Amino acid sequence: MRQWFKDIFDAVFTVAQGMWVTLRYWFKTYDPQRKTFTEHFEYPELPVPVAPRYRGFHRYDLTTCIACDQCAKACPVDCIYIGKERVTQGKGFRVTGFTIDYTKCMFCALCVEPCPVDCIFMGATHDLSCYSRDGCIVDFARLPVEVAWGRATLNPTAVASSKAIVEPVHGGPNQ
Repeated sequence: MRQWFKDIFDAVFTVAQGMWVTLRYWFKTYDPQRKTFTEHFEYPELPVPVAPRYRGFHRYDLTTCIACDQCAKACPVDCIYIGKERVTQGKGFRVTGFTIDYTKCMFCALCVEPCPVDCIFMGATHDLSCYSRDGCIVDFARLPVEVAWGRATLNPTAVASSKAIVEPVHGGPNQ
């Protein structure tokens, strides 16, 4: 009987502890000194600090890609599409399109490991908001190299302007 009362007390006490944590956070939401997200981080003018191992939007280097399709094969949701054509002089392929559909991507980074030349990796960009689903489809072969490789920010303006470029960026090892 004594053990039964102890078990009841432990159950009530742990539930009360959990509810106290919830109640504390609920009261914090009504704190008049609390800042909004944009006041705290000055977003989008200043980037939001992210953890070093954050898996954001991809970075891709077209100049080293050998179009082996290993990243597309490793993707569990099939959101990577690689366009390639055979090179007439020499061997290998030339990348004509490297598209990632971010409406499908779950940012698992499974596409990064199988790449034999390390031309794709996860970046630190956390926001690529757009007004249409077409804006979430990014063709890295049409982006300027400094944007695709991560020297400049990947933002909706860069993605929209990449859709207007007619010729893809070239200069890789197989051209």
